[in-house]
Amino acid sequence: MPAETDNQNTPKTLRAAIATLGCKVNQCESEGIMEELTVRGVKIVPFGQTADIYIINTCTVTRKTDYQSRQFIHRATRRNPKAEVIVTGCYAQRAPAEIYAIAGVRSVFGNTEKELIPQFAAKAKSVQEGVLVRDIRKEKSITGPWSNTFSDHTRAFLKIQDGCDAFCSYCIIPYTRGSSRSLPAEKVMEKLLSLAAHGYREVVLAGIHLGIWGHDLHPSKDIVSLLKRIADQHPVERIRLSSIEPHEISQEMISLLKGSDVFCRHLHIPLQNGSDKILKMMRRNYSTAFFRDLVMRLYETIPEIALGTDVMAGFPGETDGDFAETAALLEELPIAYLHAFPFSIRPGTSATTMEQQIPENVKKDRVKRLREIGNAKRREFAERFIGQRMEILIEKRFDKETGFPIGLSDNYIPIAVYGDDFKANSIVSVIPESFNGERLIAKSWIS
Repeated sequence: MPAETDNQNTPKTLRAAIATLGCKVNQCESEGIMEELTVRGVKIVPFGQTADIYIINTCTVTRKTDYQSRQFIHRATRRNPKAEVIVTGCYAQRAPAEIYAIAGVRSVFGNTEKELIPQFAAKAKSVQEGVLVRDIRKEKSITGPWSNTFSDHTRAFLKIQDGCDAFCSYCIIPYTRGSSRSLPAEKVMEKLLSLAAHGYREVVLAGIHLGIWGHDLHPSKDIVSLLKRIADQHPVERIRLSSIEPHEISQEMISLLKGSDVFCRHLHIPLQNGSDKILKMMRRNYSTAFFRDLVMRLYETIPEIALGTDVMAGFPGETDGDFAETAALLEELPIAYLHAFPFSIRPGTSATTMEQQIPENVKKDRVKRLREIGNAKRREFAERFIGQRMEILIEKRFDKETGFPIGLSDNYIPIAVYGDDFKANSIVSVIPESFNGERLIAKSWIS
């Protein structure tokens, strides 16, 4: 379909809006799509505005994210019934026919087909409308799109790994992201240098199963070898790791994190449950004793490290006693925050057909309790740093209560700061004075 023209018979600039659900890898890929569209002359607008093209980059980790994805599709078709609505991401990979049947959806792209979206959306004729979703388990190499610009973020995200081979009993992601595929080390370093050249001072290394980066390369590598190279070459000021599995954090990695100032003092380590019985049913290959020992070794080696975790409530067969074990473990450990969520049935996973499914009201109550523990942990960790000098990276957001700019410490504490005019992407020294329930409030430090 040719682009519309204005009254002077000049081509109308196409407007595109994109909504992103789910993980940091999805965020990376959405930014890459936007960058490619911009290069092709398409104007990016907020999703709430009228656009010619709407792209919904979906998540399918829970029923709730499926629902949210459909809501974005409906919002797009209501805003502009004539718009081209393109749906991609994990929900699109899992159920392309279901999505294509939604009124107004023009095209459905699988996860490895995302890199084709910009040329299609900009009216390239090489891609037809309809469903373009291949068997992702057959993919052998990592694909883009990647980006050098992150419109709403001071920090950059770099996808260095995709896919998962773990097949936890509750998780659909191996079926929607495929087998583990890694970005070679040379490419990682090139992209880090490019992001630094574009002004980014912190880069988050992202992956679906980050800790097995390099296992598929020839010859095989491990993530510690990559981190050593980053530490030696120091391509950007700060490197942060996204979620990494407990058994993939070696003592060598811990020593490296402690010994190099390029790595942020922050790790997100999924626990999922505090009952060994439930961990076994989940097909998680560690015990609560292993997790406890890992957290304590990290905390003792790097006392100021922020350790976050994910916890699922209401897995099939989880008794009140099992849940009590989870709550007790979380209260015991020196974690900085946690993400709590209920078990969600995902068709195609073995947990879906397990007996003793937990009622929704019980799941809700357990998640509420976990979030109460998480809020207390977040406050306890943040208040440890009141009165201490800290370095924060000023972001492109402001505290709603005070209007102060917000910065992020390397150990993942959001801090609203006053005392000077701060520019986004600057690193400043501050001294926290109080905690307002959401973040620390600090004054800029002047020597």
